[in-house]
Amino acid sequence: MRLSSSPLFSSFRLRSFPLRRFNSSFPPNHRLLSTKMSEITHPTIKDGWFSEQSGMWPGQAMNLKVNQILHHEKSKYQDVLVFESSDYGTVLVLDNVIQCTERDEFSYQEMITHLAMNAHPNPKKVLVIGGGDGGVLREVVKHESVKEAILCDIDEAVIRVSKKYLPGMSIGFQHPNVGVHVGDGFEFLKNRQNEFDVIITDSSDPEGPAESLFQKPYFELLRDALRDGGVITTQAENQWLHLSLIADLRKACKEVFPVAEYAYTTIPTYPSGQIGFMVCCKDPKRNVREPVRSWSREEEERLCRYYNSDIHRAAFVLPNFARKALQS
Repeated sequence: MRLSSSPLFSSFRLRSFPLRRFNSSFPPNHRLLSTKMSEITHPTIKDGWFSEQSGMWPGQAMNLKVNQILHHEKSKYQDVLVFESSDYGTVLVLDNVIQCTERDEFSYQEMITHLAMNAHPNPKKVLVIGGGDGGVLREVVKHESVKEAILCDIDEAVIRVSKKYLPGMSIGFQHPNVGVHVGDGFEFLKNRQNEFDVIITDSSDPEGPAESLFQKPYFELLRDALRDGGVITTQAENQWLHLSLIADLRKACKEVFPVAEYAYTTIPTYPSGQIGFMVCCKDPKRNVREPVRSWSREEEERLCRYYNSDIHRAAFVLPNFARKALQS
C-alpha cells in the first residue's frame, strides 16, 4: 500500500505533517495560559516549576515552568507524568525524566529514525522498540518504501497517554501500515528471525525496564531479526555525561555488528543539550555515515524540521575528546 492511498498521508512526499510550531508564547485561544496549577500534584513540581534531577547527570538539573499538570499515573512499569509548560508545550515525563516536549521533540525523532532509514537502500519492513509516544512511527512512514511498520512498547500507558496529549507525535499510529504490539521488546525479538530491514530502539535511559536494551544479548537479537544489509539505531546517551557507558555500548555493538558508529543530535531539554545514537549495519561494506538514499532539498524542508543529508554526515563528526574515547 502506498502512502498516498490514505487521505491522512496524501501527497506525503511533498509536504510534512501538520505539526505545531512553537515560539516563546502561546495564543490565548490555543493553549491554557493560566499559571494556576491543577489539583494534580507531583513531587518533581514545586512552586510552579518542574525539576529533572538524576544520578545519571549529577550536579545539574533541568527546570521547566509549569502552567498546568495534565495527567499523572503509576503504570505497571513506571511513573507517567504529562504537564503543560510555559514555553515548550506539552511535556511527557517517565520516572521523573523528560522524554519529549512538543517544542523540540523533532530533533530527536527525526535523527534516530532517518539516520537508520537513509542508511538502508530500500527499507520495507521496520520495527520500533519503545517509542510509545508515536514520534518515531511518524518519521518512519515518511519513507515511501515502507510497507509495514511495527511498534513494540512494554507500557500501554505511554501509548494511551500520548494519543490523548501528544497528537502531533501520536499521529503516526493512524497510518494504515502501522501495527502495535504491547509487550517486552526483548521477548518480542526472540521470535523474530531475518524479518526486518530497519530496527529502531527508542528507549529511555538504562534504568528500570530499559536496562536490558543496552546489553550485548539484546544486540544479538537485533542482528538476528534483521535481513541481510539491515540497519539499527538505538538511543546511546550523552557524550558529555556518559562517555564510558557509550564506549562500552559501542564495544558491545562492534562484537555483534561489523559496522557500529556513534552519532548525536542537539536537543535543549535533554541533559547537557545532546543525545546520541548507535547506528549499526549487518553489511560490512556499508558506510552508515553517508546516506545511501536522500530526499531533494525541497522534500527535506517539507518533511523534516531538523534532519537533512548534511546533518546526517555531520552527526558522526565527534569532538576530539569523544572521538579518542570511542576509538576502536
